Amino acid sequence: MARKKASAHHGGAWKVAYADFVTAMMALFMVLWICAQDKEILIATSRYFQSPFKSPLDSKSGLLKFDSNKPANSSGSSDKSGSTSNTSSNAPNIDLQYLNSVAKDLFRMLNLDESMADKPVDVQVTSDGLRITLFDRASKALFEGNTTKFTPWGESVLQSLAWLIDRHSFSVVIEGHTKRGLDLGQADYTAWELSADRANAARRALTHYAVAERLIERVTGYADTHPLPLAPPESEANQRVTLSLRVGQHPAAAKPALAAVTTPVPAGLLSAPTQ
Repeated sequence: MARKKASAHHGGAWKVAYADFVTAMMALFMVLWICAQDKEILIATSRYFQSPFKSPLDSKSGLLKFDSNKPANSSGSSDKSGSTSNTSSNAPNIDLQYLNSVAKDLFRMLNLDESMADKPVDVQVTSDGLRITLFDRASKALFEGNTTKFTPWGESVLQSLAWLIDRHSFSVVIEGHTKRGLDLGQADYTAWELSADRANAARRALTHYAVAERLIERVTGYADTHPLPLAPPESEANQRVTLSLRVGQHPAAAKPALAAVTTPVPAGLLSAPTQ
């Protein structure tokens, strides 16, 4: 009888404790193993645990709205230029969740409401990256008058964009556009020169702040030949600079973070470039 009581006294509690210990050791082993892997595996593992039931998306062609649960804005930036979409069947598989995260980060950095009407910055997801349109509106001017000199707001936007492009190693195509009927007061300086000079000013600002020259693929001025589809040619919305950001084969592998980018632009960046 005494032996039975002693056996009952010990019970099976040690089994529970041992199981907890083994589980903890396995978790420690998994963490150490993951930390020892390369950056691509770290990013893939992070994305899996953020959305474990989301299957990988195949590549899409054409333009995809940045936030699909909201209707397109009539003053958006759906350009007609050749770099706006990529319908090639050879386009790489793009992680739309990653691109939407980058787009949201830009709005956060600029302290802009994504749903506001006539917003000064429009972001859309394309088949190979992002298309960002910077509007030069009177209410939120990008340039000072009909010049290539950025306003303080314009400098802030280009500074934030430079940090974002450098972080993710996007390739960049820059396009300048103007509205029809623009009076520049000079017979030998037309909308062609202004649109090209503004696109080139954006290039100088980006490379001045952070972006490597090798990431700039093309700089083009279109004058008033590519108005927005839903806006009259004379509309103020046609005064814009468009940046098409193209990802590589591994969109987040260049300078990754295990979570979405939420770090604000570091304070004390370089001063504005000389125009």
